[in-house]
Amino acid sequence: MTAKVTPRSEDYSRWYTDVIQMAELADYAPVKGCMVIRPYGYALWENVKEGLDRRFRATGHVNAYFPLFIPLSFIQKEAEHVAGFSPELAIVTIGGGEELEEPLVVRPTSETIIGYMYSRWIRSYRDLPVLINQWANVVRWEKRTRPFLRTTEFLWQEGHTAHATAEEAQEETLRMLNVYTEFAVEDAAIPVIPGRKSESEKFAGAVTSYTIEAMMGDYRALQSGTSHFLGQNFARAFDIKFLDENNELQYAWTTSWGLSTRMVGGIVMVHGDDQGLVLPPKLAPIQVVIVPIWMEDAQRSRVLEAVYQVEGMLRDQVRVKVDAREEYSPGWKFNEWEMRGVPLRIEIGPKDVEREQAILARRDLPGREGKRTVPRSTLVGEVKETLSAIQSHLYQRALAFRQAHTYDPADYNEFKEAIPNGFAFSWWCGSAECEARIKEETKATIRCIPLEQEPGRGKCIYCGRDAQERAIFARAY
Repeated sequence: MTAKVTPRSEDYSRWYTDVIQMAELADYAPVKGCMVIRPYGYALWENVKEGLDRRFRATGHVNAYFPLFIPLSFIQKEAEHVAGFSPELAIVTIGGGEELEEPLVVRPTSETIIGYMYSRWIRSYRDLPVLINQWANVVRWEKRTRPFLRTTEFLWQEGHTAHATAEEAQEETLRMLNVYTEFAVEDAAIPVIPGRKSESEKFAGAVTSYTIEAMMGDYRALQSGTSHFLGQNFARAFDIKFLDENNELQYAWTTSWGLSTRMVGGIVMVHGDDQGLVLPPKLAPIQVVIVPIWMEDAQRSRVLEAVYQVEGMLRDQVRVKVDAREEYSPGWKFNEWEMRGVPLRIEIGPKDVEREQAILARRDLPGREGKRTVPRSTLVGEVKETLSAIQSHLYQRALAFRQAHTYDPADYNEFKEAIPNGFAFSWWCGSAECEARIKEETKATIRCIPLEQEPGRGKCIYCGRDAQERAIFARAY
C-alpha cells in the first residue's frame, strides 16, 4: 500500500490497471490475454452472480451446464454466426496425443451446441417455452486485452430460450434486457441506456440485438449486457421443430442473452477514484470494516472488547470485517480499505469506548465530509441507513456525470468536438454508409438506438437526410 495509484487525470488506462492489481481484484496470468481473478475480485463477481441469478429464477429460468468443446461443424451451420466469430475462435485439433476426426471449438458462446440439444428435447408446443441459463467460461482469441474488460478467457452467464411464437421470444428478449437494466441501476449503481444495436453492431446470427450502455470515467462507453432476438435462424440451422396445437410442424423462435465479468471492470471505472476502488454496498465483498485504535497496551483489551461487541451487533445485518492486525498502523489500514473500496469504515478508540460511540467514515465522500460520530445504541440502524445512502449517492453521482457529458450537437463539427468528451445523442438516417464514415473519421460507433425516443424527426448528423431515430455515438471499450 506504499505505492501510489496513477492519477486518473494523468493516465486513465494506467490508473485502471493499478487499481485492479493494488486492490487485488486480479493479476496477469502466464498465458497472454488471460487473467487470474483473485479472491477479493471473485467475491465481487459472486455478488454480481447472486444479484443476477436471483432475478433469473424470479422470471422462471433454471440453470444448466453445456460442454466447453463444440464441434466445428456446429459453428459452421449458421453462416452469419461463423463469419462473426471465425477470427476469435480457439480450435483443438489434437486430443490424447492423436489428431481428432473433427476439430473442436473452445466455447466462444453456446447458441450452436444448445441449439443442437434443444432439437432433441423439443417435440411439442407443450415442451415450450424452454428457459435455461448457464454460468460458464468462454474463450475468444482477443488481440488487445485488458483485465475484466476484454480477456481471452472470461466468465459470464448466457441465457438461451426457445418459444412457440415470435411475439413470445421478442417479449423474452426485452424482459431480460430489463433485468440487466434493473441489476445495473439497483445493484451496481450504474446508470445505463437500454437500446437496440445497429445492423453492423448486432450479434452474429441475431435478428435484433439489444444492449445496456454505460459511460465510464474517461467518457468512453462500455457495453455492459446484451439480449438477442434470434428469430428462427438457429432453429432452422439445428432443426429445432415442434408440433403446434394444430398438429403442424413449426420452427421454434429463440433468444440468447449474456452479462460477463466485464461488469466488474465497469464498476471499477464508473465509481473508482485516485485512492482506488469505490464499491456500491450491495455488491461490495466487505460492506463495513471496523478498525480498532489504541495508543497504549493498557487500552487494547477495552477497545477490542467494544470492537467485537459492535461486530456481533452487525454480523447478521451486513458483511462486516474486523481488522485487528497489530503489525499495521490504523492509518495504513485506512489506506488499504480505501484502496479496496469498502463502503463504510467504523473507527473505535479509547474515547469512543468511554462515550459509547463510534466514528463512521464513508468511502464515497472525502475526508471530514464523510465522517460522523454516532451513539452505539443506534449504530445498527445508522450503518444500514448510511449504506443505503452510499448506494443512492453513487448512482446519482454517476448519472450526473453521464448527463454532464452527453451532448446534442447541432452539426457534424460539433459532433466531432463532442466525441472525445462523452456521448453524442444525434439523429441518424439508418444508413450503414454514414455509420461507417463516422466510425472512420471519429473512431465513434453507434452504441445503441435508445428504446426511449422523443417523438419527432430530424436530420442525420452526418449526411443531413431525414432521420426518424436518434442514436448514442461514442468511443467504446
